[in-house]
Amino acid sequence: MKAFALHPKMLTLQGVFYPKGYAFIMFPEAEQAEQAARELEDGGFPSQAITVLTPEAILREIGQVDGDSDVSLPSVGTEGATVRKYVDLAREGHHALMVHAPSEKDTERVMMVVRKQPFSYGQKYHMLAMEDLE
Repeated sequence: MKAFALHPKMLTLQGVFYPKGYAFIMFPEAEQAEQAARELEDGGFPSQAITVLTPEAILREIGQVDGDSDVSLPSVGTEGATVRKYVDLAREGHHALMVHAPSEKDTERVMMVVRKQPFSYGQKYHMLAMEDLE
């Protein structure tokens, strides 16, 4: 697994988190996210394609939240609402798993593993649309 680093390519022109080609799944417990990450690696996903994020990293890097402040990102459509959902869950202690899964086949492989855990929320970022993962 690699450490999370927010890159400009993960943002829209308005500065909202939108990592094209990635699945972003949130879990109530750190152990659930870490277990899913291990299983993905065991299943053939390269470790560099997998990142586990702490609630603090989600708040600071994705939500750009400072302390108890609100989300400072512009409220832009679905992307902004999704970031607010991530922030709300991170404030409750949820962790996230971010996996590079550019194809539908990759996404289904990710979800076969993720569905073994009680995940709280998931999104797949396509070129022009976001997909709820269930």
